[in-house]
Amino acid sequence: MSRQDFYKKCREDYPTFTYQGFSYDLDESGISMTFDFSIDGLSEFHPTWYIPRINPVDEIKTDLIEDMVFSLGMVELISYWKIACPPTVIIKDRALTAEQIGWWKKLYFNGLGEFYYTNGISEEFEDFMTITCESSKPTRSFTPKDAPKIMGNKKPSVMVPVGGGKDSVVSIELLKDKADVNCYVINSRGATDSTVQVAELTEKTIYAKRTLDKNMLDLNAKGFLNGHTPFSALVAFSSIVAGYLNNLDFVALSNESSANESTVLDSYVNHQYSKSFEFESDFRSYERNYIGSGVFYFSFLRPLSELQIAMLFSRFKKYHGIFKSCNVGSKQDIWCGHCPKCLFVYIILSPYLSLEELDAIFGKRLFEDETLMEDFDKLCGILPEKPFECVGSRDEVNASITETISKYAARQIALPALLMHYQDSAVVPSVPFAKYIKQYSKEHALNDYFESIIKDALANEGNN
Repeated sequence: MSRQDFYKKCREDYPTFTYQGFSYDLDESGISMTFDFSIDGLSEFHPTWYIPRINPVDEIKTDLIEDMVFSLGMVELISYWKIACPPTVIIKDRALTAEQIGWWKKLYFNGLGEFYYTNGISEEFEDFMTITCESSKPTRSFTPKDAPKIMGNKKPSVMVPVGGGKDSVVSIELLKDKADVNCYVINSRGATDSTVQVAELTEKTIYAKRTLDKNMLDLNAKGFLNGHTPFSALVAFSSIVAGYLNNLDFVALSNESSANESTVLDSYVNHQYSKSFEFESDFRSYERNYIGSGVFYFSFLRPLSELQIAMLFSRFKKYHGIFKSCNVGSKQDIWCGHCPKCLFVYIILSPYLSLEELDAIFGKRLFEDETLMEDFDKLCGILPEKPFECVGSRDEVNASITETISKYAARQIALPALLMHYQDSAVVPSVPFAKYIKQYSKEHALNDYFESIIKDALANEGNN
């Protein structure tokens, strides 16, 4: 049976998914949350979250906490809904407005673009889901808050989500002298712990814990539908909870401008949809109008390209031995050296680091590995579909490769297999490397204070 046929059968056999409700326990140490979902007739699910409190807060509004927890559950449910994709979702606890329902459907559909594509499922926005509410409890009424003001010489309080890669390192290093920086880690691993340790921010790190329900994992093992969900939307909604409970004004993500590019050429399918500026803007609007925590969520690195972030990161040598972006090797805290994410990071750092420095990071020379040829072609656009990973745009990959080839030539180093293949393919980047590292996207939400930090960092690089 094809996945398309299996998808249709699941929707016939299990026509409803219910968000039964949630519970939470809040004390001085933190908040524990449990969500109650069911694919009716198949299974129940009770995933949990825990977010600690490390900073004192004068006042906690219970109705606001309930709305934040409920909304986090609205994101969490999509991981369980996708098991059988029931056509009707029932919300027991809230009477959502038509605008709210439309907002959630947009997130679910775009956030599941990769899921539908990789499973070979054809679906339309109008048909994939109907959301109904079985409660008369309305969205609470409140006056939306403006973004926090940065007053006088007081440093703004900023929470930086840390995933263990290079991007959050750049955010931390650029911000830590200009802001009161706290870090936010979900389900810590070796690279996240090492990052906050090297940054000397361990005592100022909020370590959140997310636990998946075993029933979902069992159903996945039995062959039910599985695939990518918009994880960064979970980061967004959970970070607002963490920010509010820890008296922090800003959540500064480290998403760059190239997160907006579709993974499948000329389609809406984007592995990084919930890292895109579109989602970021949508989230700020929803949070301001329907939650109102007063915590401002934005991406600090949004004006930059991956090439510029790599340029900045190349200066922070103390992190080079500990950062990891490889999803395959994340549990072992290693670079696997065989996946498209490893190859992308190798490509994007190659113009800035010597072969010996790259050897020390990756343990091998990835441009010599011909088994990576297909991933290489996807990254640079020789093939139309990018790898389903958080990688940069095709143009900046091409700019990075051409600059690296020039670097090899200047040093009279023989081109390795992948670069020889690239040269033979005669790919020409649409934007030269020199212009790429000077570009600046105006599509961002940085205020003057944060924007000046980014611009000063770029100016300092230009003077080096």
